[in-house]
Amino acid sequence: MGAWVSGLLGADGAAEAAAGPAAVGLGDLPELCAAQVLLRLDPPEICRLAGLNHAFRGAAGADFVWEAKLPENYRYLMEFVGSGEEGRRRRRRAGKKEIYARLSKPVPFGDGQKEFWLDKSRGMICMALSSKALVITGVDDRRYWQHMPTSESRFQSVAYLQQIWWFEVVGEVDFCFPVGTYSLYFRVHLGKFYKRFGRRHCSSEHVHGWDKKPVRFQLSTSDGQQAVSQCYLEEPGSWVLYHAGDFVASKPDQLMKLKFSMAQIDCTHTKGGLCVDSVLIYPKGKGFQQGRVIRSQRRL
Repeated sequence: MGAWVSGLLGADGAAEAAAGPAAVGLGDLPELCAAQVLLRLDPPEICRLAGLNHAFRGAAGADFVWEAKLPENYRYLMEFVGSGEEGRRRRRRAGKKEIYARLSKPVPFGDGQKEFWLDKSRGMICMALSSKALVITGVDDRRYWQHMPTSESRFQSVAYLQQIWWFEVVGEVDFCFPVGTYSLYFRVHLGKFYKRFGRRHCSSEHVHGWDKKPVRFQLSTSDGQQAVSQCYLEEPGSWVLYHAGDFVASKPDQLMKLKFSMAQIDCTHTKGGLCVDSVLIYPKGKGFQQGRVIRSQRRL
């Protein structure tokens, strides 16, 4: 038996084994110490470390670890999850990790035309409002607008403008935003896109009028913040995020009313060929994969 051990470990290893216990490794780290490490990491990193060993796996389920990653007003956010008495019971029973996981997925509200979800690295939220949640001048008149189904929208539908004189898109939302600085964008697309034989095509047949005058963007909050800017629409064939402005949320327990608009109301010419998908609200500085971001060319 001794010879087998010596052959397996080598002479030095056998001597160390005979001399005393093995060296302490990460597997011997107390669970509370592992939790203190996890508190300093982002949620995606916590999930990766959970597979390292038993100590990190146990610590990764601790309520106090995940509560530190949740926004201060997570109880308010959870009120949008589920409905009725059964929904309230499930919310009361949920652990902090389960709450975090649920809020990280899109949570619909406003008749399903709006949704929010947690930004996994900042403890802030992201929000999207569909074109049907916005007030669009003339949208019910099929001579000007039509709702176009598409998989290129998270809401599976966009509003397509054929031609109009007075272009105006207005929206508002009342929400308790977690503390932080947010940016608001309009996601739009010049040209009508479609698929043929599995390939994406874009028609610029109706695209006109956007090079004559810039589009004006406005953003205001109930606590007095304002942003006004303007920008020419460009890049037919691609989804573009036009930055309307930024706002700061400092009181997560108080409703903030946001009002925002996108307009080109010079009636000396018509404009058309534009798809309006949604309004997006993201933590300031967040990267995007949904289209190129264009900052307004001039602040007024």
